Amino acid sequence: MYKELLAPAGDIEAGYAALYYGADAVYLGLKNFSARATAANFDEQQLNEFVAFAHHLNRKVYVAINTLVQEHEMPQLIQTLDLCSKYHVDAIIIQDLGVARIIHEQYPELEMHASTQMAVHNKEGALALQKIGFTRVVLARELHLSEIKEIASIPNLETEAFIHGALCYSYSGFCLFSSFETGKSANRGKCLYPCRASFEGEVGKKHYFSMKDMALQEKILDMPVTSLKIEGRKKTALYVAAVTDYYRRILDGKGADSIREEHIKQIFSRPWTDFHFKGKNKNVIDRDFVGHRGLLIGKIEKIAKNKLFFKTNHKIARYDGIQIDVSGDEKPFGFSLQFLKVNGKNVYEAEKNTLVEISLPPKTPELSLGENIYLASSSEVKGAYPYTKPKPKEFMRRDEVKVEVKVSPTEIIAEANGMSAKVSGEFTPAQNPDKVKSAIETAFAKTGDTNFTLGGINIDNPNNLFAPASLLNELRRDLYAQITIEDKHGSMPEISVSRPQQLSQWVIKTDNLASLSQINLDKVVEIVWLISPNSKAEELKTLPKNKVRIALPAVCRKPQLYAKLIAELLAQGYKKWEIGHYWGLSVLPEKGIDISFDASIYTLNTQAIEQAKEMKATRVTLVLEDDLSNMQALADKSQLPICMVVYQDSPLFTSADCIRSNDCKNCPQGEKWLELKRDGKAYQALSKDCQIMLFSENPYCVAAEAKNIKADFYRADFCYKKYTSDKILKIFEKLTKFEDISPCNKANVARNGLM
Repeated sequence: MYKELLAPAGDIEAGYAALYYGADAVYLGLKNFSARATAANFDEQQLNEFVAFAHHLNRKVYVAINTLVQEHEMPQLIQTLDLCSKYHVDAIIIQDLGVARIIHEQYPELEMHASTQMAVHNKEGALALQKIGFTRVVLARELHLSEIKEIASIPNLETEAFIHGALCYSYSGFCLFSSFETGKSANRGKCLYPCRASFEGEVGKKHYFSMKDMALQEKILDMPVTSLKIEGRKKTALYVAAVTDYYRRILDGKGADSIREEHIKQIFSRPWTDFHFKGKNKNVIDRDFVGHRGLLIGKIEKIAKNKLFFKTNHKIARYDGIQIDVSGDEKPFGFSLQFLKVNGKNVYEAEKNTLVEISLPPKTPELSLGENIYLASSSEVKGAYPYTKPKPKEFMRRDEVKVEVKVSPTEIIAEANGMSAKVSGEFTPAQNPDKVKSAIETAFAKTGDTNFTLGGINIDNPNNLFAPASLLNELRRDLYAQITIEDKHGSMPEISVSRPQQLSQWVIKTDNLASLSQINLDKVVEIVWLISPNSKAEELKTLPKNKVRIALPAVCRKPQLYAKLIAELLAQGYKKWEIGHYWGLSVLPEKGIDISFDASIYTLNTQAIEQAKEMKATRVTLVLEDDLSNMQALADKSQLPICMVVYQDSPLFTSADCIRSNDCKNCPQGEKWLELKRDGKAYQALSKDCQIMLFSENPYCVAAEAKNIKADFYRADFCYKKYTSDKILKIFEKLTKFEDISPCNKANVARNGLM
């Protein structure tokens, strides 16, 4: 099976480099709705030229429109999709259900790929997305090879897996950390990476969530996926060239080249890991340092005043970038190598296995013997990856226009696309009519920098009159200046008439039914029970069946663990269910039950809500990181009943990467809470079943604002953290009066908008 090598392009130069070094396809973002919003990204002209060039080479281009879209942004989304359709991109990478619905209804020519932001982490989730029109799913990075194989076995569904580059600590799409802390959302491409900061924790101040870089190297040959994806839309063209070249050679049977590996590490690299490819792996976090390290070339052997000595295991030269680990500092100390000596003599470069003396710059921090020294950039490597590219506007997609030219004794008229131009004069019979025809065709074939090309010309010259070239050129310029090519203008698919507003009612969600013992069920329309593989159906025996909704978790690597319990609950007549991810659609019956979507199935616009309705959802939950104005708009316009979470201990992220200090073999298992602090803020991390969730010290609470949102249901959640029945009763009584539980976190509801 041929595997596509898919490379990133944060700008057009990176795109050209990727194609030159063997990428079969390139993925890129436009100026809006890109999950790498801070990359340069592509404007319309660059998209036009790059797609045309890639298609000339028989390569593919995918556009990432992989962020969540708010209601007021939908017209701008349509304009973006118009460009993708106009320039015939090969696929759109999507996170938002509303984007998927619009493409399915208005742009059927555009193929849909489910972004890694949709967190496809099991076969069931992939099947659910295939059912609504996705032809490819980008797999969650956390998957083991066996899980990848299972999803890749789905007939008629392409799979795409990351093989190299930066890693998020959280499952992509399930991180609210940056959004809750700063308003800048990872789901909107503006993450500020608070996870990479240092925290006071179990073993002191460490970077407990700062990931190494993925590098699968020759293991990619074992992957049964359609496409092998390199991360890096915020990286340079040099980086893209080096990594693409490295993996191209592996795929072509030339093996993993050690020299090229060194090049990559000099350009940009954190320490490498194969992540969870072979199974659970704790060697994925770099606790002591963050950022680019470089290629390890030696250790400090001697320090004398402003000089240090070490034996280099790699060639180095003046003006190379050097970095040195400094105990107690989270980033290596870096500087440009200005002076280099071998045997006491100044040299420009030194070969490997040479004892070298280098001068340290002013204000060098205190260094220690034995600290690692890295080659962080190399002038030699910077020139090692030249690439060619087309001339500006050499490749462009142009629409065809057909021109009609009429020649009479007193004027020549040219018409195209409803426009016309004319020149007047006295036109006499030509000595050579064929030359006149050729001259007219030649003149109008010159479309220059326009966005169209001549698709045909009809010449009406019954008297074979002569037309001077100068006048024909004038006529052409006049006509072509008037012509505009109408873009495809998509529109929002229609949504049915407004639903009647229901009487607002209260819902409680819990993972511990016993903690609700003091709640007056007459004040609650529904109890949502978040189950686990260890839950027992008999726990529900004291509750009225008509008030119970069963909730499936968002992340589930082994849906089969829930099969017996789901079957038992269905057999007992529990018809109401809540799902936190698409996989739930595949494990529940298609008919005869009531399915609500939790907040982790994001619906930030009415098109997404309508798509949820078409997926048989009976209710949606407002997104926790949304802002107040968008929540109000959706509550007013939604075609499904709306549930608003008023109180919750919101997981800031969910991760497969354990931060316990013990190794896996000696892990005591079971639930463990870890206390963390950063910049005066306290957090708690829940480690349970080889999964980590991070929580703020204070809960998410928007009770004061909720009373102004016309939701059909208000929900109070008591999951994950331990609550006594007394505490739940006191909190719930305040919430039903729309009183806040202080201190609390209001996330973006208290800000001017979601970034």
